[in-house]
Amino acid sequence: MFESLSTRLQDVFKSLRGEARLTEATVDAALREIRLALLEADVNFRVVKAFIERVRVKAVGDEVLRSLTPDQHVVRIVRDEMLALFGDQAGGLPPASKTPRVILMLGLQGSGKTTTSAKLARLLARQGRHAMLVSTDVRRPAAIEQLNVLAKQIGARVHDPAGELDPVVRAKGALAETRNLGFDTLIVDTAGRLHIDDDLMVELEAIKAAVEPTDLLYVADAMTGQDAVKSAGEFNHRVGITGVVLTKMDGDARGGAALSVVGVVGVPIAFVGTGERLQDLEAFQADRLVSRMLGMGDVLSLIERAEEALDDESRERLQKKTRLDDFTLEDFRDQLRTIKKMGPLEQILGMIPGLGNIRQLNEQRAQIDDRQLARIEGIINSMTPQERRNHAIINGSRRKRIARGSGTSVEEVNRLLKQFVDMRKMLKSMSAMAGGGGGRRGRQRLMGMLRGMR
Repeated sequence: MFESLSTRLQDVFKSLRGEARLTEATVDAALREIRLALLEADVNFRVVKAFIERVRVKAVGDEVLRSLTPDQHVVRIVRDEMLALFGDQAGGLPPASKTPRVILMLGLQGSGKTTTSAKLARLLARQGRHAMLVSTDVRRPAAIEQLNVLAKQIGARVHDPAGELDPVVRAKGALAETRNLGFDTLIVDTAGRLHIDDDLMVELEAIKAAVEPTDLLYVADAMTGQDAVKSAGEFNHRVGITGVVLTKMDGDARGGAALSVVGVVGVPIAFVGTGERLQDLEAFQADRLVSRMLGMGDVLSLIERAEEALDDESRERLQKKTRLDDFTLEDFRDQLRTIKKMGPLEQILGMIPGLGNIRQLNEQRAQIDDRQLARIEGIINSMTPQERRNHAIINGSRRKRIARGSGTSVEEVNRLLKQFVDMRKMLKSMSAMAGGGGGRRGRQRLMGMLRGMR
């Protein structure tokens, strides 16, 4: 998501870098391009109008027009105003003294409420909380069973009284069981409904009255754009919502819902779904999203994903091997598996400063294919343990055998071995990158290695 918008914005900033001094005419031309980019991204037109006006007032100030680095000032202004679109409230759940905390999941049918409920329970468990789940969707076939299956995958408890098909009774019973068993959170998954369906909205109001929720989270499919924003506004008017969860943020939607929802509906974005896996839900961080959108990367999210995918023991072992120059093809294979756990490769690239716009570079236009990671792993698995531990012994005949065993070509085996050698060199330079020296060379090596994975 935001790929097209990000590219357009970065092109505008690139054009400003060619100006020794900015004039009001230059600023107006840049703002016209930004306005078109936002409208094409399906951002609400009122939000766009107010945004452009605020940026213009600041961008034509004396400090910017007389600055030696006017483009940097404009980037900073656009970044600050984009952050303002998301409001001051931090993502996630706000502090609450009520125990147990009751979270009511709302939204249209097919928006991803059931999956998001399970994702949220998993996320809360990693934060040390204990959540009970209950489904009140008695109309959709297998909705209750779907929640049971997902809860089993994450080890969460579900309240599911056999034969009970009254949504209000199910919700009340779940709240009583949550209190009796000492759980600190109850997540209530409700049936999908339209705000114009009075019978279902009355049912929702009854569930709300029965459990007195701390949080009412509206789950919206980000792919539906401004329709999601409009529906959230209607639900907020009818039952009140405290936050929005945007699902399918990893899709190819234009992103207008994310940039519009706070300004139009007046409630913050609490969480975003970034993939189909149960771990692909995170508290919304406006500064990280804006940084990625403007091509500045998102190192903090990258580190958090790496920490989740790599346990402490594996991390210490890798650091030791790097220091001792003992990094082998087996370790390379393990790191590829870790990368796959972190999510799609292009999503990870977007978090690395300087690589976020990698697909726009002429020499890197070919799409990076995640399936290549599986091919590389297959080549390494076709090697003997001795070859994986000492790549130097892999001669021509061994390379032919490895290619036959993995269903690849000798050229692909040669390319992999070169990538491996490049990665060993890159790991040696990581300390220099962290300290600011050699960073550009290290980044170029990383870019070269990723190009080879096409």
